Order: sequence, then C-alpha cells, then structure tokens
Amino acid sequence: MNKYMYWFIFLVLMSIFSFYLGLIFILTKFCIFFEYKFLYINSLVFYYVVILDWSSTLFISVVLFISSMVIMYSSFYMGYGSMSSNRFMYLVLLFILSMILMIISPNMISILLGWDGLGLVSYCLVVYYSSVNSNLSGMITCLTNRLGDIGILIGIGWMMSFGSWNFIFYNYCLDNNILLLLIFSSFTKSAQVPFSCWLPAAMAAPTPVSALVHSSTLVTAGLYLVMRFFSNLCVFNYFFILVGLFTMIFSSFCANFEFDLKKIIAFSTLSQLGLMMSSIFMGLMDYSFYHLLTHAMFKSLLFLCSGIYIYYYLDNQDIRFMGGCCSFLPLSTCCFNISNMALCGIPFMSGFYSKDMIIENYVFMGFNYLICFSFYLSLGMTCCYSIRLMYYSLLGSLNFVPINCEKDEFNYMGLSVMVMTIMSVVFGCMLNWLINLDMVWLFLPMDLKLMSLVFIFCGFWLGMEFNSFSYSVFFDYYFFNNNMWFMFGYSSFLINNFFNYCFSYYKVLFWGEFYLTSGLYYYLKSLSLLFQFYLNNTIKVFMISYLLVFLLLM
Repeated sequence: MNKYMYWFIFLVLMSIFSFYLGLIFILTKFCIFFEYKFLYINSLVFYYVVILDWSSTLFISVVLFISSMVIMYSSFYMGYGSMSSNRFMYLVLLFILSMILMIISPNMISILLGWDGLGLVSYCLVVYYSSVNSNLSGMITCLTNRLGDIGILIGIGWMMSFGSWNFIFYNYCLDNNILLLLIFSSFTKSAQVPFSCWLPAAMAAPTPVSALVHSSTLVTAGLYLVMRFFSNLCVFNYFFILVGLFTMIFSSFCANFEFDLKKIIAFSTLSQLGLMMSSIFMGLMDYSFYHLLTHAMFKSLLFLCSGIYIYYYLDNQDIRFMGGCCSFLPLSTCCFNISNMALCGIPFMSGFYSKDMIIENYVFMGFNYLICFSFYLSLGMTCCYSIRLMYYSLLGSLNFVPINCEKDEFNYMGLSVMVMTIMSVVFGCMLNWLINLDMVWLFLPMDLKLMSLVFIFCGFWLGMEFNSFSYSVFFDYYFFNNNMWFMFGYSSFLINNFFNYCFSYYKVLFWGEFYLTSGLYYYLKSLSLLFQFYLNNTIKVFMISYLLVFLLLM
C-alpha cells in the first residue's frame, strides 16, 4: 500500500464519522461552539472559533468523501512512485484542510485563514504542470481570488466596532454594507458574472484537482459564506437574483460553443453556481444547501469520467477528436451518462430532487414572465450542451487514436468512478429523507408542474438538432460565444477592432501599451520640456511666480 491509500482510508472513515455526527445534530437540534483565546490586547481579543452544527458537519462529510475518491483516483492517474506525485498529494491534502477550516469557522479572522489557504493552494495546483498556459491560468485564478479578499479584510476592520468578529451573534443586526462586502467576496470566489473568467482558465490543473475544486471546495466556498452570513437584509435582493440568472444563461451559451471537454464541464459548474446563488437571494437557503451537496457528487463524477477519457485518449481534450467511447470504454461511458442525466435533472436522479424544488418555488415568487422564461431557458440549455457532449463523445465515429490504445480496465480509477456513480444516483433521495427539510406542499397546475420536464426534453431535442446543422450563423457569432463574450480584459480581438475603428492605431495590441507606456512617455516628455522652458528663463519669471503664490496664500 502506498501513501495515497493510507490517506484514502483515513478520509473515508472521517467522512462517515462526520456524516453520523451531522445526523445526530439534526435529530437532537444540537451544536458545538468551541472558542479559544490566543491573543489579548487591551480591549481587543482574538479568538479562534469553531462551530459544529448539522450543516457544517454534513458539508465536511461530503468534502471528505469526494476528496477520498479523488485521492484514490489520483494514485493511478498521477502515479505514486515519484516525488512530484507526493508533492501533488500533500497539496491536495492542504487544500482539503483549508476548506474544512473555512467551513467550521463562524469568526471573520478564522475564516480568513481558510479563505486565503484556498486561494494560495489553488494557485499551486493550477500551475502544477508548469507550462505557459498553466502559469497564465494560475495568475488569473490567484489574482481574482485575491480581489475577493478585499471584502473580507475591510469587513474585519469594520467589525472591530462591534467588539467581536463572531458574526454569528450579530446575524440580524449587521450593517448592510458589511454584508455587501461579503457578497462581493463570495462573488469572486464563486465566479459570478463579472469575475467568471478564472473558472474555465483553472482547467489547466490536473483532472483530479478539477474534480475537487469545481465540485465541493473552492467555488462553493463563496456560496457557503453567504449562507453563513445570511440576514433578512439579503432576502429578495432582485439585483443579485438577476446576476445569478445572467450567470446561468451566460455559462450555458458558452458551453454550447466550446470544444474543450473540461471547459464544457466548468461552464456547467458555473451554471449551477448561478442557480444556487439566485436561490439564496430568493430566501431558499435550505434548498440551495441541499443542491450544493447533491451537485458536488455528480459534478465530481463528471470530472473523473472526463479524466479517464483524457487518460486513454493520450491527453486529448478536444471533443471533436473523440467518438465511439461507448464501444471501447463502456464502464466510463455509463458513469458519464449517469452524471450527465443527474446534471440535467432527469426525474429520480440525484440532481432532480433539489433542482425541481428550487424551480417550483421559483414559480411562486411572483417574478415577471421574462425572468421565468429565462430561468426555464437556462434549464433547457443545460440539457442542450449535455446532449451535445454525449453526441461528440459517444455517438460519433472514432476520430483520433488507434483502437488498441483504448481499454476499459477496472483499476483504482474505475473503482472510484463506480462508487461515485452509486452516490450520484442515491444521494439526493437519501439526503432528502435524512435531513428533513422544512418543505411545504406546492400546488401547481399540470402545465406548470410539467414545464421543467418539457424544457428538459426540448433541450435534448434541440441539442440533437444543432449537432446535425452546419455553420448557419456568421463566424463571429461562434467566436464571440467561444471566447466567453469577450470577458477576458485583454482580448486581442476586441481591442484590435477598438483601435481600428476608434484610433486607427492598429499596431497597439493592449490597453496598457496605449495608456501606460506610450501615453505615460508622452506626458512625461511634455512635462519635462515645460520644466526645461521654465528654468531657462530669466529671474523675472521666478519673481512673478513667487508673487502669484504669495498673493494666493494671502
């Protein structure tokens, strides 16, 4: 047995213990609050605080379970004999520890420890392969996450006036501005629309890291922070609901025009994050947390299956070069299809229970027709890019390597994928029975009740039809959607066009060159010439300037 297996066994046992503890807390309505004073300066006291209640222990259980499967998967995927694989394992364990520290902290100072740990270790994991693409992606990821730290740091300074950073005691009397700062921080970590660029870029990390980061750890940290800081001031915030809705539609559109396997799954993560964020600001806290747990299961399975495809297709991630996977990799293909169906919300799969509850409650909120249609549209587009992914990887003919390169052997990767598949099928139903959510009866007419199912099948049908179309729209439309609607600040396509039409200065490639290097040089040169002209004049100029300053001071 190698080190990976020891850590796998330890994480599984801790996950089972944490799940059992969470069920006891639900049954007895009990929680543990632990406080340790480690610094005392006059009237300012620094505490390290830990809270264990049903939500934190269940979330820790899901994180540890997925982490254990990722560790077992990595022992075969990354190899376990070299020093680099040991470094990878310890980085993943540090990442898990940072997430757990953030989950169990109701204190601003102790949250910052886990929050910064997530940002730092995620940078180390994204740049693991040390290529140019990895380094650029790691820089985008790190800088965007550091941008989110600003809100927490200002909130720490602001909460000094309360006498304590234990926000759990001030949950309903916190200043609205502190909550806005925390929402800003959570939007950067959870990649909502102005800060979405780092999520697909972080796909440069190894696939087991992607399965861990984009299912239950890094991107869900912002959601969990908003749930913990929840106050009446946040309920029914229409602006944030619209931001979440726009994130869903934006990511679904981009996924329909992407050809990178891992980026398509990253866009689907972004779509689900928009759904959970908008449901939080509608007041559906428990349902959002429920969807967070179920989504973590099937999304990690989706990444692990894509890792098997990449492994056997000789590091190829382009779905146009795949095809015929169902003939050569039947086990992985079955698991891949199950996770895709759970993502789409097919009835009685894991994602159906949480997603259907959120959508049916959404109908009761009294939104206008356009917002309801946009919500259902994003639901249909989820199925559209899922069936597109199935079409390219399963139904087409083999386009890449010889057949003898592919074999579906039952190794550690296959075992972890099988366990995650079982959990993706039964976890939603099991959690629905066990945690006893405060559910209410929703009486809907038949057409509204079946609307979500109708949009799911319309999305499947449209996805199949789009795959048989040729390029029917002008090419710039596909380029626009494939580049995340030009959200990258330094998109050369947009900037070159901007300079062509506005400045007629097509040789300037970036904003920085135009406004900083060229522009700064011009102004410094002009200022230098002005001072030179001033100093070359006679003493009368100095006397006049002295008199003017003297009169101004008078």
